Amino acid sequence: QVQLVESGGGLVQPGGSLTLSCAASGFTFSLNGMSWYRQVPGKEREFVAFISSGVRTTNYADSVKGRFTISRDNDKNTVYLQMNSLKPEDTAVYYCRRGRSSTDWGQGTQVTVSS
Repeated sequence: QVQLVESGGGLVQPGGSLTLSCAASGFTFSLNGMSWYRQVPGKEREFVAFISSGVRTTNYADSVKGRFTISRDNDKNTVYLQMNSLKPEDTAVYYCRRGRSSTDWGQGTQVTVSS
């Protein structure tokens, strides 16, 4: 079955950087686009970034454009989210998702941006 396992979250100071990873299994990773979303308590889960299969087209939420970079390694079945210039408002649980509309989600990893 599909399994998505996020890692790399933690506590970081404002202006700092983190890289999240999502290891995928149970499907043909190279043929699927992959997404990152985030959620804070009391709010809906929101889109952060997407990378397509093949030509690896990317798109980002306006709130992270220019600061976050999504990438993938098809040999390792892993998608990454490099997060730079982190702000307190980036604090959330970050989830990876197969595609943009599937019900396949990881369990999430907490990112806290605080001094």
